[in-house]
Amino acid sequence: MRDHGAAIAFAAVGVWAMSFLTLYGFGWNDYATEVAPAYAALTSGHLLTFLQLSPGYGGSLELRAPFALLPGLWGGGAVAVYQAVSVPALVAAALLGVWLVARMRDIGAGRIARATALGLCVVNPVTLYALQDGHAEELLGAVACVAAVLAAQRGHAGWSGILLGLAIANKQWALLAIGPVLLALPAHRVRAAVIAGVLAACFYLPLWLASHVGGGSGSPGALTVAGGGAIFQPWQLWWFLGSHSQTVRDSFGAVKIGYRTPPAWIQSIDHPLIVALAVPVTAFAVLRRRTDAMLLLAFLLAIRFAFDTWDTVYYPLPFIFALLAWESLDRRRPPVLALTASVVVWLVFIVVPEHVSPDEQAAVFLLAAVPALLALAIALFAPGAWSRLVARRPRERRSSAPNTAPISTL
Repeated sequence: MRDHGAAIAFAAVGVWAMSFLTLYGFGWNDYATEVAPAYAALTSGHLLTFLQLSPGYGGSLELRAPFALLPGLWGGGAVAVYQAVSVPALVAAALLGVWLVARMRDIGAGRIARATALGLCVVNPVTLYALQDGHAEELLGAVACVAAVLAAQRGHAGWSGILLGLAIANKQWALLAIGPVLLALPAHRVRAAVIAGVLAACFYLPLWLASHVGGGSGSPGALTVAGGGAIFQPWQLWWFLGSHSQTVRDSFGAVKIGYRTPPAWIQSIDHPLIVALAVPVTAFAVLRRRTDAMLLLAFLLAIRFAFDTWDTVYYPLPFIFALLAWESLDRRRPPVLALTASVVVWLVFIVVPEHVSPDEQAAVFLLAAVPALLALAIALFAPGAWSRLVARRPRERRSSAPNTAPISTL
């Protein structure tokens, strides 16, 4: 406690502050329509209805179901349930932050670096919008994927398999973490994969069975990987393939001025393509042998939000956490890349849309995302070239500076 007391105290205050700022109600966010009906059925004792009403990420609802039952001990209502199932995600992020701070202290990172890392874990602005939108499961999945890779890097096959299985059960995009986890493990990869697969199946099997009993209205999570639906946001690489020929309306019927409709073919390939892209990327990383598994995870998660037509403000959150873990444990300086990514996401998804058209929003996204993807690819697959590029800049600055050395030293 003497060594980590300050970090634990800051993390606790951060969890309280984020809860106060984000978990005051859910009437206007996705939780109200996607999650609240299922948890209402669960707290009323209707388990089958709970499974049938669960959304595509129903595994996350199962994972957090015990917390949904806690408010019943003191007569709490729907808002208390909302808070009870969201706070565990914040606590998980806080625990990851404290763990990172401890490891950063071991490698000699300074106080500013440690404070920055802990702040990005606990009070990240992207986390704030994820919780306000009612998607605590995105934060939980980010922590689980990063923790699975960290456990694998330390040779803990059992724990990495458990964490990976929970991440996949939480939300299907965690399938992208399979390659990084197996790459990071020095041994017992099959054991970890089997544990992850069995654990994920334990969550998805009840959802699948419930969807075939009594015509449940919810869709089991495994089916959501099949396509991207009709959601088409400006913040993704496919945007300019869309068309302005039709009027686009939101869920309330209001016209979304300047929005495009997606090409028909993209609705069936979007999400499968993201998972498929992970296979050659991971295979090439395996051939490189010395590839950093955490950096690979960050790259795959960046591909996920850049290629996903549903992309919104909280989709980059898992990428930010993976980048933060890689940067914090690989360097002694503050995690400036993760901090920059958090600020850029806030600007692109929150600030810019208030001032420009959807096409201009998409252009800004491309200007930020494409160079970031290229930089990640170079750092991942050509680390020598990246090191030379970074090292050349200080030398160029020194060589361009005026020569003020005394004549006697020339």
